[in-house]
Amino acid sequence: MFLDISPPLNPSIAVWPGDTPLAREVLLEIARGASVTLSTLRATVHLGAHADAPSHYENGAPDIAGRSLTYYVGECEVMRVPVERGEVITPAMLPREPSAPRVLFATGTFPDSGVFNQDFAALSPALVDHLHAAGAILAGIDTPSVDPFASKQLAAHQRFLAHDMAILEGLVLEGVPDGHYELIALPLRLEGFDASPVRAVLRRMR
Repeated sequence: MFLDISPPLNPSIAVWPGDTPLAREVLLEIARGASVTLSTLRATVHLGAHADAPSHYENGAPDIAGRSLTYYVGECEVMRVPVERGEVITPAMLPREPSAPRVLFATGTFPDSGVFNQDFAALSPALVDHLHAAGAILAGIDTPSVDPFASKQLAAHQRFLAHDMAILEGLVLEGVPDGHYELIALPLRLEGFDASPVRAVLRRMR
């Protein structure tokens, strides 16, 4: 059985302020006599559950098509962290030591994918270093970014870059029990792009 940890994508989903919202243009429609229904999608690639590419936060770094799929498939751990809105998660806040190569953090600080609250929780640079030392190759979070909304330095992103770790953002982890799962969250092979939406799902391992 799969647990879908991706928000539904429709025009009401909130995107980062100033980014391109999702829009659908219907070109042909069976209900209007066409032989097929055909539509065009326009949206930011940082839409809903998505994978950031290193090119998103470093000039000349790999695009999303250049990322190994190994990051996005395999054992992961869901970890619920008692963090307040606007805070960053530090290693001391973790309820236990990470024990999987992919760690997904449930914060509950971005509860409605249709409303963009800017005071979501994020990851501290020290936590990214801690995850790397524990053997993690990917971290994900149930908020729009691993850095705070107002951050311009993107310190957490930069630590992901330094350790060649992968990032998932915008996950939906409400109601997902802590524990170990198989993660499948494949990005599209978008050459030159700085991110890709993913259909992130979990399958219980143990």
